[in-house]
Amino acid sequence: MPKEARPGTGEQAKQHAMERLRQAILRGEMAPAQRLVENELAEQFEVTRASIRAALIDLASEGLVERIRNRGSRVRVVSVEEAVAITECRMVLEGLCAAKAAVQAGEEQLTELADLGTAMSKAVADGEPLTYSDLNHQLHARIREFSGQQVAVELLERLNAQLVRHRFQLALRPGRAQRSLGEHLAVIEAIRARDPQAAEAAVRAHLTSVIDALSEAPASSP
Repeated sequence: MPKEARPGTGEQAKQHAMERLRQAILRGEMAPAQRLVENELAEQFEVTRASIRAALIDLASEGLVERIRNRGSRVRVVSVEEAVAITECRMVLEGLCAAKAAVQAGEEQLTELADLGTAMSKAVADGEPLTYSDLNHQLHARIREFSGQQVAVELLERLNAQLVRHRFQLALRPGRAQRSLGEHLAVIEAIRARDPQAAEAAVRAHLTSVIDALSEAPASSP
């Protein structure tokens, strides 16, 4: 490609490549353990190989990419055991955010949470697990945002990125949406009641259920 067609060199090109790679991994377009060949990616994203290498190093620090000595890079595989450990960490941070949101959220924000709960209930009733999963993601993101706890938000964004494939698999598991709906509605109710202790407890109960579901995954595999 002509140099002028590229998004730039140095930091600009690295950031472009890193964002494209991150989104491809998070959307499942690049599967766990898939090799990430620098030359191919450089051509695909129209940046230099050095920019790709720098992007892969940064994505490795985020836990999305694994760099193997003398073998290059691949999309990192997150085991069920590690997914459980990450979710245990989420439990503390998400609980903190829910407690903070119960105190900090404004009335319009509380209404938005209620509307999300209504939409989630409709998605379950209509048998739309992917819609429900998307709304679930929005709900957790809004609670984090409304908490005003920016340090926790940044830590959770990094942790959640590593769970994207497990989250997608759970979303499609029969009966999972129906089970988690009540847990999410309990979180919303506690935040709207401005009860930080109840909000934190509801989040912990929900994520304990997620851990149980993750732990059941190997046994439920064909």
